[in-house]
Amino acid sequence: MHSIFTRKPLSMLHSEAEGENKLTRVLGPLGLTSLGVGAIIGAGIFVLTGQAAAQYAGPAIVLSFIISAIACAFAGLCYAEFASMIPISGSAYTYAYATLGEFLAWFIGWDLIIEYLFAASTVAVGWSGYVVSFLKDFGIYIPANLTAATGTVLTNVPDMGWVQMTKHISTTLAAQGINVASLPTEVCLFNLPAMIAVLIISALLIVGISESATFNSLMVIVKVAVIIMFIGIGFSFVVADNWTPFIPQNTGDWGHFGWSGVLRGAGVIFFAYIGFDAVSTAAQESKNPQKDMPIGIMGSLSISTVLYILVAIVLTGMVHYTNLNVADPVAVGVDAMGSAMFWLRPIIKIAAIAGLSSVILVMLMGQPRIFYSMAKDGLLPPIFTKVHPKYKTPYLSTMITGLAAIILAGVLPISILGELVSIGTLMAFVIVCVSVVVLRKKSPEIPRPFKTPLVPYIPIAGALICAVQMLALPWDTWLRLIIWMLIGLLIYFFYGRHHSKVAQYVESHK
Repeated sequence: MHSIFTRKPLSMLHSEAEGENKLTRVLGPLGLTSLGVGAIIGAGIFVLTGQAAAQYAGPAIVLSFIISAIACAFAGLCYAEFASMIPISGSAYTYAYATLGEFLAWFIGWDLIIEYLFAASTVAVGWSGYVVSFLKDFGIYIPANLTAATGTVLTNVPDMGWVQMTKHISTTLAAQGINVASLPTEVCLFNLPAMIAVLIISALLIVGISESATFNSLMVIVKVAVIIMFIGIGFSFVVADNWTPFIPQNTGDWGHFGWSGVLRGAGVIFFAYIGFDAVSTAAQESKNPQKDMPIGIMGSLSISTVLYILVAIVLTGMVHYTNLNVADPVAVGVDAMGSAMFWLRPIIKIAAIAGLSSVILVMLMGQPRIFYSMAKDGLLPPIFTKVHPKYKTPYLSTMITGLAAIILAGVLPISILGELVSIGTLMAFVIVCVSVVVLRKKSPEIPRPFKTPLVPYIPIAGALICAVQMLALPWDTWLRLIIWMLIGLLIYFFYGRHHSKVAQYVESHK
């Protein structure tokens, strides 16, 4: 039996890229950057900006975005080195296989599956909320029991419609003399709009990467244009007093305002930045990966960071941060402009729907390509390597992962779905950062079209920052991750290790 620390030879990686079932190289630097922006600009800018400002950092949420961006930039530089050096589908899984060995590669590959799968389902639930709200503005009502997770209890509140009852809403209604128990309720069957969103986008991904990239680019253009319009118009409605104090005084609890609040805000909004690593999953579909992958990764991260910071400045200047703890803080910002600007509200919702659509697309695109790479190595069944004869996409793995995402988006609430996304991403970032240092030591002679600067300092800093954020996550998040990883280990030791093509390749070349 071969060692679980067997590394995948780079010669094997490059020969695979040109072998059978190869993916079509159609993406240039603009397409890759657009994919990155499509993955990053979504729920973060439309939801998390306001909520993190209201709960943790106040106007200093701007500093939180900068801190989180620095952590992502460190990881992004490491990703860029690997993506240019190993331009193969598989992202961090492939990088770990070439540097740290088969076991850790499997570990990170299984981890990436949970990141992309749950991220797609999480964003689909957010997409559903905006679509339901948008249709309601035009008098189109989707049955309440088809708009939320299975078992969710919704209450028909006067002037609010169907909402999930929270302690805050119950208290507010009681203060108004309304008996909550007397209001009609609905128990949800499943979230139909979320399921439809995943179904349509999965079908689009099967048709082709070029068509998917075109759709994504259109969605990116729409949401970025509307965000820039919001920033441009919003600056004229800024009230400087709303920025005072810039860093609100700490309440006495760690993480609630003050500098600790800025740091906690950075951890919370980290979710807003995940997605740039999805660019690296498309390396095998890039025209010139050695040159284009670093541009796509760092370009998308830079564009998104600038937009996040500008939105945070404008939003906290238009509306006092204490009023931004809502599901649609950008819409609240539009309301603050006055009735004359009410026409902007539906446009914001359209941008949110477009933005979330592109995030779902990129997440669902990345997930099957992880399966594809793992199956090519024999660690998963060969069914996941099947490429459509006409469309040249991994269609069977896209169908399987799409079906899983449809079920998750339909039956689980966004709170549970979202918990596992950040920890999976952070773990991937840690391993990639460590891998750069390891490979520089073990194989310094390998050509590196793009080099991470200041090695080992930047990779070590990136790994440490991400590790600290992982440790700050709740225990139940860790428990779910541990259970998922134990399932993965069973698959590896009972199937993957016995079918490893890398082990066979290494043995035959001794």
